[in-house]
Amino acid sequence: MPVAPPTRKPRPVYLDLTSIRQPLPAVVSILHRISGALLFAFGIPLLLCTVATSVASAEAYARFKGLIGSPLAKLVLLVLAWAYLHHLFAGIRHLFADAHVGVDLPSARRSAAIALVLALVCTIALAARLW
Repeated sequence: MPVAPPTRKPRPVYLDLTSIRQPLPAVVSILHRISGALLFAFGIPLLLCTVATSVASAEAYARFKGLIGSPLAKLVLLVLAWAYLHHLFAGIRHLFADAHVGVDLPSARRSAAIALVLALVCTIALAARLW
């Protein structure tokens, strides 16, 4: 008796990633990685450079203070502040998940929404204070 070859499902030819709707916990997790990379690649070097420049001399501090007052610098600081706040709140969420707290689907969705909203609200509050 001959054996039939296994049937294979056809693989998708084109996968449109923009049409896939990710669940909120996945979006928060992806943003956690993006914010961490942003902080590591730009936030830490910028922080170290500005601190070193500002403590070098009184003239360097005055130059730093003038630069930080520009709208573009404020926008960069605001993006980095969002990255920090989102990374903080999403990291706390991940710590709870590592301790097996809130890992069921409704709790995961709720904690993802809380982390996202807290980061946005704190960033908006910081933006109001900055401008």
